[in-house]
Amino acid sequence: MNKVEITGVNTSRLKTLPESEKTRLLLLARQGDPAAREQLVSGNLRLVLSVVQKFAGRSENPDDLFQVGCIGLIKAIDHFDPAFDVRFSTYAVPMIVGEIRRYLRDNNAVRVSRSLRDTAYKAMQSREALTAELHREPSSAEIAQDIGLDERAVNEALGAIVEPVSLYEPIYSDGGDPIYVMDQIGSGVTDHDWIDEMAIKESIGLLSDREKKILSLRFLAGRTQTEVAEEIGISQAQISRLEKNAIRKIKESL
Repeated sequence: MNKVEITGVNTSRLKTLPESEKTRLLLLARQGDPAAREQLVSGNLRLVLSVVQKFAGRSENPDDLFQVGCIGLIKAIDHFDPAFDVRFSTYAVPMIVGEIRRYLRDNNAVRVSRSLRDTAYKAMQSREALTAELHREPSSAEIAQDIGLDERAVNEALGAIVEPVSLYEPIYSDGGDPIYVMDQIGSGVTDHDWIDEMAIKESIGLLSDREKKILSLRFLAGRTQTEVAEEIGISQAQISRLEKNAIRKIKESL
């Protein structure tokens, strides 16, 4: 994993909080204790750093991404309910990632129409609210129903603001030379191959962040369902269900 240096922050000294301490502070924060809220922020900065590291290698300033990630962390602290049957980090990471991706989209050189952007932002806000309410990632149909729009319109809007992928972006590395996107594009690619590739890419783009991560860990990193469950913080049975649902969504989209 790429090391990221943050101005004014000694990343080697960032502390982590035990789960029991997080729970105690979260309960106090929900009761309006500002000191507990501040301790939660400082005690989870390493979590923000780990997310920022996933975006290393881009042209964006890591200091900016770290600050944006902290906004996502604060939102997670303010919306998390200790009664949720998930670890705080499992809840917080998608919110931190979402905040950073929103920032990257807003600063993307590729311009999308105002109407599509408005629809996409409504959909993302709905997804965050429904995730908190349902304790899981909502489907595109549920999001569409929540904001009163057609499911296809929601999917098109969300797909329109997905940032482009560089041909030199690494997609796999086992400790040796990384494999880049361009390495997967053969010289004898036909128009039909390109259409299939674009269709698959669009289908994957409709998945939730959690579903993408599970598929990435399972089929790119070669992890077992048990290993993925331990990393994400949910049960192996839940990983199996989410993996099957993600594959089903891709098949249905294709």
